[in-house]
Amino acid sequence: MYIGTHARRAPDHPALIIGSSGEILTYRELDERSNRLARLLQAQGVRRGDTVAMFMENNPRFMEVVWAARRSGLYLTAVNRYLTSDEAAYIIDDSDAAVLISSHAMAEVAAALPGRLPRCRRFLMVDGTIAGWSAYEAAVADFASGPPEEEWLGELMLYSSGTTGRPKGVRRELRDAKVGEDDLLLRVVQGYGFGEDTVYLSPAPMYHAAPLAFSLGVQHTGGTVIMMPHFDAAESLELIQRYRVTHSQWVPTMFVRMLKMPESGRRRFDLSSHRCAIHAAAPCPVDVKRAMIDWWGPILEEYYGGTEGNGLTRISSADWLSHPGSVGRAVIGVLHICDEAGNELPVAEPGTVYFERDTMPFAYHKDPERTAAAQHPIHPNWSTLGDVGYVDADGYLYLTDRKAFMIISGGVNIYPREVEDVLIGHPSVRDVAVFGIPDPEMGEQVKAVVEVMDDVVPCDALAMELIAYGRAHLAHFKVPKSVDFIDALPRLPTGKLYKQALRARYLV
Repeated sequence: MYIGTHARRAPDHPALIIGSSGEILTYRELDERSNRLARLLQAQGVRRGDTVAMFMENNPRFMEVVWAARRSGLYLTAVNRYLTSDEAAYIIDDSDAAVLISSHAMAEVAAALPGRLPRCRRFLMVDGTIAGWSAYEAAVADFASGPPEEEWLGELMLYSSGTTGRPKGVRRELRDAKVGEDDLLLRVVQGYGFGEDTVYLSPAPMYHAAPLAFSLGVQHTGGTVIMMPHFDAAESLELIQRYRVTHSQWVPTMFVRMLKMPESGRRRFDLSSHRCAIHAAAPCPVDVKRAMIDWWGPILEEYYGGTEGNGLTRISSADWLSHPGSVGRAVIGVLHICDEAGNELPVAEPGTVYFERDTMPFAYHKDPERTAAAQHPIHPNWSTLGDVGYVDADGYLYLTDRKAFMIISGGVNIYPREVEDVLIGHPSVRDVAVFGIPDPEMGEQVKAVVEVMDDVVPCDALAMELIAYGRAHLAHFKVPKSVDFIDALPRLPTGKLYKQALRARYLV
C-alpha cells in the first residue's frame, strides 16, 4: 500500500504532524498535494529517471515533495539544509536536478542558487518567494489533484554527509515497478511493527537517509509521523507523552542529551505508549545504551547500515544485553571482515567491514573511482562503508571506528571511538571528539577536544582531571596526551561528527 490507498481508506487520518505547532497534514491532503506537484513536474518536462532536488528545513511541505517524486519515477535528492550556497550548489548540480524546491526559511542561502545552476529548469519556493524563484503554492494550484496516469516507483538519491571528503551521491538503478508495489525500501523498515496505529517521532533532519526512509515506511503503512523542526531533549519527551508515540528514531548524541537532564525532569513524562526506539547513525557508548535500557526498558532496536544500502545488521535490546556493544547480525547481505589485502580475518580480529550481495547494489554518482574504492579488491560484489570492526563467534558485529579516523601511534592501532566512549561518561563532558595529530617520535598522538556541560568552566585543571579519568579506564597508550576545549563540536544534526574539519585545525 501507499498514500493513495490510505487517502481512500482513511482520508482524515494524520499522515504528518508538526510537533512544535500541532499542524496536521491528513492522508487526503498529502495525496492531493503530492499529485498536484507530480503533474507540475510532468508539465515541466521532467520524466522518469530525472532528478528533483529539495533544499528545505523540516517543513510541512517536505513529505509531499518526497511523495511527488516517488510516485513519478524520479530520483529525489534532499540536500542538507545547513550547507552554504557553494556546498548546496555542488550537490544540486552534481545530481543533475531538473527542478529545485526550497522554502522561504532558506531564502538567504537559496538566493544565490539560480545563478549557479544553469541546467536546473525551475526553482520553486514554499512559504513565499524571492527573485529568481516561483511561488510553489501558486504553481501547483493550476494542476489537478488526481494521480498521474502512470505512477512509476521513484528512488532516493541522497548524498553522504561528507565527514571524510566531498559528499558522494548514492545512486541505485530504478526498478521496473509501480508505486505501491513491492518496495525494497520497506525491507529496511519491516519488522518494527509499523501499521495504521503507529505514531512515529522523528526528531532528526528529514534530509538524512534514515529519518526520511523510516518516515516513508510509516506512511506506506498508514501511520502518523510526528516531525520535530529541531531536536530538543525535553520537548522530545513531552511529544512522546502528548501524542502517545509508539515508535521513534534517535542518534546516540540525543540519548546523551536526555540522560544528562536532571533525573527528576526526565522521569516526569509518561512514556508508557512508547514500544520501539530505533537508533543508528553512529556507534552508541555501552554505558549510554545500558542507561537508556534501564530508563525506557528493553525497547531499543539498533541497526547498522548506510545511505548506500549495501547491507544491514540489526540487534534487539535482549540480544544487545548478552552482546553489549554489538550492532547485531546481518539481516541484509553477508558480513566479511578483511585485512588491507582483502583476506578474511578470524573471529574477534578487527578489519574492514564488507557486505556481500549478489551484485554491487549502488554506485557513487559520477565517481567510478570512489565506487571502486568501496569494493573489495577481489570480490566486486562485496562493498564497504569504510568502517572497521570485528565479529564474534556468534556472528555479531562490533564496530571499532571509521578506517579514516584510526590513530597509529608507535605502530599501535588506537580506535578513537573507544576513548570517546570513556570520556563521555565524565559528568563535566557534554560531547567529545578524539583523533590523532602528528607526533615527532610516535608518528601520531591522541588528542581530545571536549565540549563541556553548561555549568562547567573549562580550565587546565579540568583537562588534567579528564586525562586522569582516561588513565583510570584505558590502557596508557590510548589516553589523550592533551585535552582542548571548544564551545560546540562540529557535529552534523544527524549525529555524525565532522571530525575531518576539526582535525584540520591541528594540521596547519
